[in-house]
Amino acid sequence: MIDKKTGWEYRVVEVKRVARVTRGGKRFKIRAVVIAGNRKGKVGIGIEKGIDVSEAVNKALNSAIKNSIEVPIKEGTIPCQVEGKVSSAKVLIKPAKQGRGVIAGGTVRLVLELSGIENAVAKILGATKNPLTNALSAVEALKKLSKYIKIREKGNVNQ
Repeated sequence: MIDKKTGWEYRVVEVKRVARVTRGGKRFKIRAVVIAGNRKGKVGIGIEKGIDVSEAVNKALNSAIKNSIEVPIKEGTIPCQVEGKVSSAKVLIKPAKQGRGVIAGGTVRLVLELSGIENAVAKILGATKNPLTNALSAVEALKKLSKYIKIREKGNVNQ
């Protein structure tokens, strides 16, 4: 879906009902996980709670846009192989040749497509099937990628 205000495309990954136990009983809220990207090199993940689903999704979308990262894209793919790990989720992302497409599963595919990467190969190496931690590890890998580019621009890496 595309947000009309910002022009960013987003996907709702997960909607859960969570409870907080108080003296008077349980208080329920809705937690939404949203991945948002502009398909021009920016992507982010938002995790927010709300009274109902629409409020939680809107808050998560705003959070994803606010916490977005810049992804370096070189000829439709990433410049080098990178790996990210969050909790027990581990993701490996490799560059691919032109015309190959995004070969990835689950939420890693969403992160790569919404960031604007057209050709890449990704593999979930971790022991978890949790879509949130897999998406977070993919974003962590892309963060490392931007650090590699900054180091290369300074001239510390010979390539």
